[in-house]
Amino acid sequence: MRTGVTMKAPAVILNAPQLAENIGAAARVMANFGLGDLRLVNPRDGWPQPRAWTSSSGAHWPLEGARVFARVEDAIADLRLVLATTARPRETALPVLTPRQAAARLRDGAAAGWSAGLLFGGERAGLESADVALCQAIVTVPVDVKFRSLNLAQAVALCAYEWWVGIEPGPPASFPELPAPAEQAAMLGLHEHLEAELDAAGFFHPPEKRASMVRNLRVALGRAGFNEQEVRTLRGVITALSEGRGRVLAKLAARNAAAGEP
Repeated sequence: MRTGVTMKAPAVILNAPQLAENIGAAARVMANFGLGDLRLVNPRDGWPQPRAWTSSSGAHWPLEGARVFARVEDAIADLRLVLATTARPRETALPVLTPRQAAARLRDGAAAGWSAGLLFGGERAGLESADVALCQAIVTVPVDVKFRSLNLAQAVALCAYEWWVGIEPGPPASFPELPAPAEQAAMLGLHEHLEAELDAAGFFHPPEKRASMVRNLRVALGRAGFNEQEVRTLRGVITALSEGRGRVLAKLAARNAAAGEP
């Protein structure tokens, strides 16, 4: 929900990430959803890693600003709220949240001026109990029990998305607003135009069912919620079809006249 207050986005802390490609993919989804503070704890292959830039697909700023730490404790030392993401039960007794619930808690903390972070474990084994014990809650994605495994970047994406939709709940501004529905006078003109052409084509048969057929057509067209341009387009379609039928009938009449047929 928009609060009118600029809220500091949570940090993303990757503990012992193994693959540069996953770090880059995580940076990419961070950029998608307004996160820029990337912290790496003991990346297996060191840092920086050029393959991370390749996998980020142009989202370079989280990578260029990434900070490297030797311990989780050092990476989270300046944060007031840290949530650990894990799918494995741990001995630590902490509240367990979904990404949506976690995002709400992060936004509440950010609105209060707290610095916060999401802690993610490495690809092979996730977080250790000692890492989880440093946090204030656990975040678990409610996935299908038949297959619980999530890629590191996927986990980051789910949490980052839930954070972002709470800040920007509407569709992107690049999508235009839907045009207003057509006035009822325009819809009535469409109905009468269509019904007249259907009368001429002998569509309403038997005649005693005409009223119910007209009613069903009007209900269907009304349910569509056409705008003014769509109404004009449909009336143009009806006109083209009726004129085309007229041309066909005129050709048939001319051919019959030339052949001396009635």
